[in-house]
Amino acid sequence: MKKDISIIGVPMDLGQTRRGVDMGPSAIRYAGVVERLEKLTQTIEDLGDIEIGSRERTASAESNLKNLKAVAEASENLAGKVAEVVQQGKFPLVLGGDHSIAIGTIAGLAKHYSNLGVIWYDAHGDLNTGETSPSGNIHGMPLAVSIGIGDSTLTGIGGKHTKIKPENIVIIGARSLDDGEKVLIKEKGIKVFTMHEIDRMGMTAVMEEAISYLKEQGTDGVHLSLDLDGLDPHDAPGVGTPVLGGISYRESHLAMEMLEEANILTSAEFVEVNPILDERNKTATVAVALMGSLFGEKLL
Repeated sequence: MKKDISIIGVPMDLGQTRRGVDMGPSAIRYAGVVERLEKLTQTIEDLGDIEIGSRERTASAESNLKNLKAVAEASENLAGKVAEVVQQGKFPLVLGGDHSIAIGTIAGLAKHYSNLGVIWYDAHGDLNTGETSPSGNIHGMPLAVSIGIGDSTLTGIGGKHTKIKPENIVIIGARSLDDGEKVLIKEKGIKVFTMHEIDRMGMTAVMEEAISYLKEQGTDGVHLSLDLDGLDPHDAPGVGTPVLGGISYRESHLAMEMLEEANILTSAEFVEVNPILDERNKTATVAVALMGSLFGEKLL
């Protein structure tokens, strides 16, 4: 994918309670993302970071959502920046920050794509609402928000409540789903490849099916939202909600290589890198290596 790439950093740690993930964009930059990708793209520019508000002392009394106002404001700002990048004909590459940033990323993309597809590469479904969430952490809600379910403060970001259709979503790597998320997945018919399918089918078959499925849906753009906790904690230890038994480093490279070959992606984000929980910036380094494969880096 010879793209003109614009990097947007989102130092967000308000979607959850473990501190440190706000340093994720800096860690990814320190791991050499610009240097790695500038060899593979037409041009690359770093637009700096979106401004993030202050942590709130208590959750919203009406919604049970933590840091609702600050997350919503940052999401609106991010949506505007992403929309601007797409308008310029460039590829938005968003660096997180916790996964609540996907609310803003997808809202910005939805301004330009009427039938957007999403690959959600994650151990979790992120399909909770204020009613189903055990924690009230918004980083467990961005996919629900993007299909128009949840608090109106969040679903209304970007001007319309439904950004993506449930049938245009493919979740890859799920292995930790709350009861409310399971109900929503079945109710909305969301396509999910759990670790069972990856183990049984192999990553090649999973990605082939995922890519074919999104093409069959007639998507006019495809966004990759990659949470580093989708990988096994052995390969990506610096995440806030690690879950054992995840996708391997090599399987993840294969997935990125196949997406590059398919040439269907129009945007991407890499989230949940937490340097405080990491080992010598290992997780950020993994993120950058995966970006290399996603943009066409080859061994030979």
